[in-house]
Amino acid sequence: MRFKKVSLRILILVFVSTSHAYSQQSELSKGVNYLSEFIASDYFTELKKENTDLALVDSIYSRAIEFYENDYQEALLALTFTTIPYSRVPLVIPLLKIRLYYPLISASDSITNLKNQNLPNKLFFDSPDSEYGDKDKLAHFFGNAFIGYAENILKLADVFGYFVEAFEEDFKAQSEVDFRDVDVNWFGVLFGEMLEINKSVLPSQIMTIRSLRYFRIIL
Repeated sequence: MRFKKVSLRILILVFVSTSHAYSQQSELSKGVNYLSEFIASDYFTELKKENTDLALVDSIYSRAIEFYENDYQEALLALTFTTIPYSRVPLVIPLLKIRLYYPLISASDSITNLKNQNLPNKLFFDSPDSEYGDKDKLAHFFGNAFIGYAENILKLADVFGYFVEAFEEDFKAQSEVDFRDVDVNWFGVLFGEMLEINKSVLPSQIMTIRSLRYFRIIL
């Protein structure tokens, strides 16, 4: 798949301006709030003590599927917004160079902060050994899974994969796109396409494939 870099500022505005987004915004907000509260809950904190981060990703995914009564398209979209570790996107007005912050669909600040703390971060063999780890990769994965599963919507398959990179660039002043982000994007699309064939496939299975892809056995 050939990706084209598009700013999240533009993509979000395009997305929320469509009739699909307007018709679904209420249910999307409900889903994002529900999933954010689940991740921020004491129950989820206890789950973290007894489960791997990949198992936690599966539990979040399963909650989304249950909430949306097996509507995988809406579940993946809600998972994307839920796992973005920010609640606002910077918008710069041309010529005036005035920076405004456009709110994304998210839970309250207090819930969002707890949710961000609890997001799984050890997803791959090469996840950074830090407190933040790969938390940002969840939105990459689920955002592209949404496109892989519902590729006919807005024909965004070539651009949706880069929306988190563009967002991170605004906040972190990254000089270039992270190769690992692009890699995770591809596996997200794969997950979405696999769901069209087999609804029992789980995110952890595709994430494990990514790690195995780089694993070498020395005889």
